Amino acid sequence: MMEGMDENEVSSAERTAANLKRATQYWLDKSTIHVVPRWIGFAVLLLLFFLRIYLIQGYFIVAYGLGIYLLNNFIAFLSPLEDPSHLGGGSDDDGLSLPTTAKEEKEFRPFARRLPEFKFWLACTKGTFTSIMMTFFSVFDVPVFWPILLMYFFVLFFMTMKRQILHMWKHKYVPISFGKTKYKDAGVEQGMYGGGATGHGYKGK
Repeated sequence: MMEGMDENEVSSAERTAANLKRATQYWLDKSTIHVVPRWIGFAVLLLLFFLRIYLIQGYFIVAYGLGIYLLNNFIAFLSPLEDPSHLGGGSDDDGLSLPTTAKEEKEFRPFARRLPEFKFWLACTKGTFTSIMMTFFSVFDVPVFWPILLMYFFVLFFMTMKRQILHMWKHKYVPISFGKTKYKDAGVEQGMYGGGATGHGYKGK
């Protein structure tokens, strides 16, 4: 009888976990189109983390680890899906590589990132939330001289961004896709017979 109760409890826990996972995925899917609100939420979360670090004057090693983690994700966000320096010029082309000829440069090919924007936001948000949770456990409060960590982080940030910018300059790509040129009246029919269903088309006698 006890075994039956244990099995029921396990199945109930698994069902609850599955429902929670499904609900989380549902709201994540709905948030994909809301880019600005998502990043505002991340900025608020990051501000809360640094505010807590400032108030308790500790967990500087956690802040340093979070900074390195965010920097690595940012570099992946700026990097192309395929590194042009590693492309051997083979015949396989899935349409995601950078243009290599003058003809390809004239064609619209959106920039394919190694880390898409949504995954970049999700990783940063998870990392920041995890860092906030770590500040509630004294085991992570390792005593360090924080000015040294801050200086080392800025040096690492400068060197990493310099290398990334030189890589962008060398291979002539910009990690921003503006899309094709859009015209003001694109798709709008004009003229005497161009009104369509909502326009002023030809009226019979």
